[in-house]
Amino acid sequence: MNAENQGCSERLVTAAYVRQGAQGRRAHELRLRALLEQGKCPEDGWDESTIELFLHELAIMDSNNFLGNCGVGEREGRVVSGLVARRHYRLIHGIGRSGDISAVQPKAAGSSLLNKLTNSVVLDVIKLAGVRTVTSCFVVPMATGMSLTLCFLTLRHKRPKAKYIIWPRIDQKSCFKSMITAGFEPVVIENVLEGDELRTDLEAVEAKIKVLGAENILCVHSTTSCFAPRVPDRLEELAVICANYDIPHIVNNAYGVQSSKCMHLIQQGARVGRIDAFVQSLDKNFMVPVGGAIIAGFNESFIQEISKMYPGRASASPSLDVLITLLSLGTSGYKKLLKERKEMFSYLSSELKKLADNHNERLLDTPHNPISLAMSLKNLDETHDAAVTQLGSMLFTRQVSGARVVPCGSVQTVNNYTFKGFMSHANDYPCAYLNAASAIGIKKQDVDVFLKRLDKCLKTFRKEAKQEKSINDISAANTATEQLED
Repeated sequence: MNAENQGCSERLVTAAYVRQGAQGRRAHELRLRALLEQGKCPEDGWDESTIELFLHELAIMDSNNFLGNCGVGEREGRVVSGLVARRHYRLIHGIGRSGDISAVQPKAAGSSLLNKLTNSVVLDVIKLAGVRTVTSCFVVPMATGMSLTLCFLTLRHKRPKAKYIIWPRIDQKSCFKSMITAGFEPVVIENVLEGDELRTDLEAVEAKIKVLGAENILCVHSTTSCFAPRVPDRLEELAVICANYDIPHIVNNAYGVQSSKCMHLIQQGARVGRIDAFVQSLDKNFMVPVGGAIIAGFNESFIQEISKMYPGRASASPSLDVLITLLSLGTSGYKKLLKERKEMFSYLSSELKKLADNHNERLLDTPHNPISLAMSLKNLDETHDAAVTQLGSMLFTRQVSGARVVPCGSVQTVNNYTFKGFMSHANDYPCAYLNAASAIGIKKQDVDVFLKRLDKCLKTFRKEAKQEKSINDISAANTATEQLED
């Protein structure tokens, strides 16, 4: 309410009361002003009324919400369902223009402002999480795989002769298909086994660069967050190799924002060598619906090139979701979630080790993986051929989601490339195992219930194995008796 309307209100309601109401509104407006001036995530989270006021203010700046607007174009922000309109806070025009996802729309000032503020707030949070020298980022309404593809397509124009991407193996289909979809040939570098960990084979990476020729390589495509026993790639060393051979370096940091260790690897890699862009998922790091990612980097002009490669306008939903979430949490709230995740990782690790010991298994030693853990299933695998995969089914039917059981010797073909030992990140990992992760938002109750149900499943297998052994012993004894009688 502006001063003129406030004056009119004072003729209807006691002036002191109106002024008090205006002061209350002023408190909300001061928060909005700080956000607009600084472009940073507030330290303390906003209440929902402030966020809704802010979104309403943005929405009425878009032409589809103008009183008396007459639209005669093919795309005028018309929405037939009121429920759909309310779901999007009447921010219907999306973000960007046909030639640039970061461009301002003349008839959607509010949506454009939403886009700019979201990118600015997210950049602030990435710095807070540990990559302090990052210079630019933008939210793209695609998940991690397609966002990686966008990065590769952008590099195509810079390196027209290149047709290969060097890729230290990680058994996750979207990573592999992101390169295929962009039209490049992945050169899979097998990991090396160091203790229980699968680590980057730096000698193989450099040898392959020499064989193929640096000018024929589009980039090195490395990974931070991953399932144990694979651990984050040796980012610093890879970054140095990329700098030495003048090869771009794209990092898949899918759920690495929540890990200070992953973010430190990116920061150090950029400091000592070359990292052109790193991509992270919105849903995995900020607990919003699936469908968005952040593309970030240390060269603002290159990140802008990537944004301009996106064809057409884009959905504003991922930007809206993450902005609402970060404004609700504030930096203090997000840091609290990061701290709790780290504490839960330690708790999960210690309790899973105890459970493994009780079942004559062991927690694999993977100190370089800050998010995922792996417990051997060697004895279970030796008991019965299908026991490992059966365990996965038992956990799922008992409402345990996210746990992965990885049998030995699985083979899968993805886009005509055959992976041996698929899901284990290696051709012949020494044992079958089970994965569990301590990701952002996990609670102690989640860990306790998971361990209880896993323990129950393993006890069931042990009981069945004893019964089967007992039956086999009786059968063998009967056979022996019959032979003696004969």
